[in-house]
Amino acid sequence: MVGPGLVLVWLASLKLLRCYDDRVLGYGADEYRRVTSASLRLAGAIAIVGYVANIGVARGFLALTFATGTVGLVGGRYLARKWLHRARVKGTGWSRRVLVVGDAPHVLELVHTLRREPYAGYRVVGACIPDALLAPVPQRLGDVPVVGSFRSILESARAAGVDTVAVTASGELTAARLRRLGWQMEGTGIDLVLAPALTDVAGPRIHTRPVAGLPLIHVEAPEFRGTRKIVKGFVDRFTATLGLTIALPLMIAIAIAIKLDSKGPVIFRQIRVGRGGEEFGVYKFRTMVVNADEMLAKLAARNEHDGLLFKMRKDPRVTRVGRILRKYSLDELPQLLNVLFGHMSLVGPRPPLPSEVARYDGDIARRLLVKPGITGLWQVSGRSDLSWEDGLRLDLYYVENWSLATDVVIMWKTIGAVMASRGAY
Repeated sequence: MVGPGLVLVWLASLKLLRCYDDRVLGYGADEYRRVTSASLRLAGAIAIVGYVANIGVARGFLALTFATGTVGLVGGRYLARKWLHRARVKGTGWSRRVLVVGDAPHVLELVHTLRREPYAGYRVVGACIPDALLAPVPQRLGDVPVVGSFRSILESARAAGVDTVAVTASGELTAARLRRLGWQMEGTGIDLVLAPALTDVAGPRIHTRPVAGLPLIHVEAPEFRGTRKIVKGFVDRFTATLGLTIALPLMIAIAIAIKLDSKGPVIFRQIRVGRGGEEFGVYKFRTMVVNADEMLAKLAARNEHDGLLFKMRKDPRVTRVGRILRKYSLDELPQLLNVLFGHMSLVGPRPPLPSEVARYDGDIARRLLVKPGITGLWQVSGRSDLSWEDGLRLDLYYVENWSLATDVVIMWKTIGAVMASRGAY
């Protein structure tokens, strides 16, 4: 009876701590934190009750049960999340139906942001803008239908069958109107979400503090030095040393294969730009013919990438061995030496060429505030399949919001991205 009873109490604990709240399911770390917290709290409560009441349940059994059960719950939710993400990207998974309210430019910006990450589960089905009633014919913002004005937000939400109203910036949506909108939505089952103009800022840097009845959002400054940076540097060098030791036999085999496949050096050294604009030589296994730079001018018209980069899916300059190395990112193993020498980090923005940096303007230069990385958000989000704009956005997001926990997650996701060869060519 202990086993079934424990399962029922465990499920009740998960329910009590809102582990089944649809607002945290499928996105963000809060779902995992709640499951872990509920399990640990229940384990602590049972241990105390068992000690006080002298219940004859083996402590080893409880410890093993909660350890394996918690890991199983988190692992199960991770697998379920991956399935849900794939379904959402295809347009078949459960998502929240969203009505966006605001001025037309801000509505379009929010729609673009939400659609950039469809796996988050916010599907825009309509919009309310100030001047909707003035139009003689039905309006659309892009492919989003305008279903009402600011005077009919609640009625439009009900007609569109939404479960979330997302309010973005508008001069006409005063604090008093927003408060009244919140009152009107009480008991309707529709959530009210406020989307500030501030974007690409991670949760740990945001703190909401009520001041004089106003929910003020405090944004912490990015951290570019301090104890965490020292720890990151130590972890980088230690991991690079360990990685080079383990990968040495593989690297020797790759070197032999390159030498047998084509003429030229085994290691390709290219000047890149690191933190603070300092130039350094990045090391990679050679994957192209020796006169690749000379051939670039003839291939420029066949560039498949936008922005400042040149990419071709079937680049004729890539050797047979080089194509295999690129597919699984094995050509980047020598960059562990760059990490060991302090030029690079394991995780960071993509290391740019001097020719790219020469054309940087404004915000793009913020990429140089941190060390470039062997992997990063660009690596786990599509690599060469990403547009220049998306790759830049991810790099800047990392610069502003990096953390040791984020680095661990990115390195874990890198394994899956490499094995699946996503965006590798």
